Amino acid sequence: MSENSSKNLSETLFVKHKQAKETSGLTRYMPSSETLLETKKKTDRSSWYRHVRRMQWIWLGMDPIEQESVLSRIASSDHSRTEDDWLDTVMGYHSGNWAYEWTKLGMHHQKQANGMQGDDAAEELFNASLCFSIAGYPHLKGDNLANQAQVLANNAFQEAAKLSKYQIKTLDIPIQGKTIKANLHLPHTDRPLPVVIVSAGLDSLQTDMWRIFRDYLAPKEIAMITLDMPALGQSAHVTLSEDSSAVHQAVLNELPNLPWVDQHKVGLFGYRFGGNAAVRLAFLEQEKVKACVALGAPIHDVLASPNKMKQMSKMYLDVLGSRLDKVPLDINSLASQMMAWSLKVQGFLTSKKTKVPILALSLDGDPVSPHTDNQLVAMFSQYGKAKKIDSKSLSGGYEKSLALAIKWLEDELFR
Repeated sequence: MSENSSKNLSETLFVKHKQAKETSGLTRYMPSSETLLETKKKTDRSSWYRHVRRMQWIWLGMDPIEQESVLSRIASSDHSRTEDDWLDTVMGYHSGNWAYEWTKLGMHHQKQANGMQGDDAAEELFNASLCFSIAGYPHLKGDNLANQAQVLANNAFQEAAKLSKYQIKTLDIPIQGKTIKANLHLPHTDRPLPVVIVSAGLDSLQTDMWRIFRDYLAPKEIAMITLDMPALGQSAHVTLSEDSSAVHQAVLNELPNLPWVDQHKVGLFGYRFGGNAAVRLAFLEQEKVKACVALGAPIHDVLASPNKMKQMSKMYLDVLGSRLDKVPLDINSLASQMMAWSLKVQGFLTSKKTKVPILALSLDGDPVSPHTDNQLVAMFSQYGKAKKIDSKSLSGGYEKSLALAIKWLEDELFR
């Protein structure tokens, strides 16, 4: 994409939304829930509406210095905010606004790519795609600026795919009478390769997962398929329910039609809610899956404890309400409904083991994925293992967990 055309695209997309409603004020709540949120805000003490995932974004390839520069511009903005206590709630599409600042960084990387060729240009465009994706984070429905950022993220990713030394193919996966788009990443097409289906949470896009392929799977000659969770991104039109693995199952069923992958060597790797889906599928499709890794996944504890659900931040509650189309949102009702998502409540972690070896990982002290959840998963998986990553630094924890995950998948897929 030329510099002018990419600049024009961003200007065209955002021009109508100079006064778009700011993300933190989008979700409507029932009056009783508003009271609950007000009480929570007094005890919360957070300076941000969003969970600022510094370490996770660095792990996905973000430059830490660029990231701090963007966050400091947002934090120091003099423009009015929806909530004075939350730094990332600057209203209007201009300096200091979350979507504006991250989009600006994405445009910078897109511009850098114009002076480069081949894989170097592709890398800049993959970086741009990640910046655009973060511009839309947490991708709430009805967030116009986030929707436009998502278009930019997908476009930059597609441009990068054309220039990359790797083969990246867009798959149309049939599901529920519709189709979703997934991305197949291949180190080469000389022969059918083992494949890992990778997905993240309910607030990040499949295009974010590029670095996992480039740095970890491609060197091992393992293909990667990414997909968005239901009600998000390319799967936005699929209803999200406690059948959290529906989209993953549709991808799995499509594998025999793909000549580039070995359908008998399939692994699953899920982060956050993607991990819940991966573990669920490892029970449902034991004959088709050889290995599974769940990282930081909500499996039972937080889902089956309405009080813990109610303690979640407003951003997390907004995301759940958005994905489930709950308008206006009743926090008490949502907390009760989420119990049905527990894999134990669904009957998966109660009697029969799956023969799929599952590695269940979480970083020490993770409230969403306590060690007890992962021990439960390991107990009901033959050769299953639970591991708590105790790391001095959070970034070290992410790197360590990813290295363990890839080693687990490699050992099982090449067995």
